[in-house]
Order: sequence, then structure tokens, then C-alpha cells
Amino acid sequence: MSARVKVRLYIDDPLLAGAEVMATAPQAHYLRRVMRLDDGDGVALFNGRDGEWRAAIASDGRRGCRLLVEEELRPQVPEAGPTLAFAPVKRLRLDYLAQKACELGAARLLPVLTRHTGPARVNLERLGANAIEAAEQCGRLSVPEVAPPIPFDALLDGDERIFWADEQGGPPALDVFDAAALGPATLLIGPEGGFAEEERARLADHAKAHAVALGPRILRADTAAVSMLTLWQAAAGDWDVD
Repeated sequence: MSARVKVRLYIDDPLLAGAEVMATAPQAHYLRRVMRLDDGDGVALFNGRDGEWRAAIASDGRRGCRLLVEEELRPQVPEAGPTLAFAPVKRLRLDYLAQKACELGAARLLPVLTRHTGPARVNLERLGANAIEAAEQCGRLSVPEVAPPIPFDALLDGDERIFWADEQGGPPALDVFDAAALGPATLLIGPEGGFAEEERARLADHAKAHAVALGPRILRADTAAVSMLTLWQAAAGDWDVD
């Protein structure tokens, strides 16, 4: 990010030189009250489509502010990370999972309802807000897609490769990922109580599902998600891209 701007904001509006964007009320409060920015100060804007642009703050009424788009800071580039599929966990740990998954380059967050899944509902708006905040902080040009929850069986109906964390052991994830050809992939984290035996059997029999181990200790679901994404990026992801 350019040294000329202090903060980054995700917006839905198109970005091009000369455009004017209205900040939302929370964004205006953040810029004015939290960051103490004045008219003429710069912010970086991105929308996941048009790259990153510098915009200048301008007044709009008593509390609002306009953002005057001036120049492109970075062009849009592909950010093709894996899908992170996970059995939902409790709220605060789900916040953490969404934030870290975004920072670690997940392209999509996909809640999967397994037999032992704890929370019955997923607050998709909250999940998306955490992903946006993390994207603003970490310098991404996109925000992970937040998909609605699907049943476990529906996950297995797709054609994408699935790498699932097997708490009962398996080949080390780093070895499996290092040998994996680049391409679309889903990383699957099970519930706190582990996969049910019938779910494990279905994964084991699935032609495109591959069990991986995340070490000798049992990890909590959010820790497993961070570990799995870290190993994927180190072995098969974008960490070695110049």
C-alpha cells in the first residue's frame, strides 16, 4: 500500500479516476472520529474488481463524507486461493477463523453442516464483515466470498478436490500439498467432535477427497483452519510468488 494513505476501505462502487463515492455512516465515523482524518487526506479504496485507488476525503453535510477518486495505486490481479470449508463453531472463534482465513488467502468461506456441528445457524453478515475488515487490514485486493451453509452431502457432490483434516492421522499435509498440482481446491475442517464415522467413510471413498494430518496433537477447529491454510500457501499457494 502506498505510504500516502493511512487506511484502506472496501466499497461496492466502481472505481475510476474522477468518480465520487459516498462513504457509509460507519465508514465516515471511522475516518473522521477514529482516524481523525480531514478534508484532503487520502484513503485507499478497493472493490475486488478495479484494483486499488487513492481517494481524497471531502465534506458532505454535518457527518457524512465523500471520497473523490484520484489515481490508481495498484491494478487488479487474480487472488486465486482455496475454498475453506468448515463446520461452524461458536461466534468469537468463528470471527477469528474468518479474519485469519482472509489474511491467509482463502478465496471462499463455506460453512458445512456435519452430524456433529455445534451451532445450528451462521450469521453470514457478521462473517462477511469480519472478512472485509481483515481484507482492509492485510492489503488484499479482494474479499473472500461468503457462501451460505450447505449439508455435508452437498459438499461431496462437487467436482473440486477436497483435502480434509483427519484427526485420526494420515499423510502429512505439507507433503500432500507439496505434491498437489496448482488448481481449484477445497480445504475441509471438521467439527469440534470430529467427523461422524459415516462421514469419514464417505470421505475415504470419495475419488477426489484426500485425507491429511496436521501433526500429532488434536487441534481446535479454528487452529486447524489456520494451520491448514498456512501449509497450503507454503506448499502450493502464492507465498513463493514474486
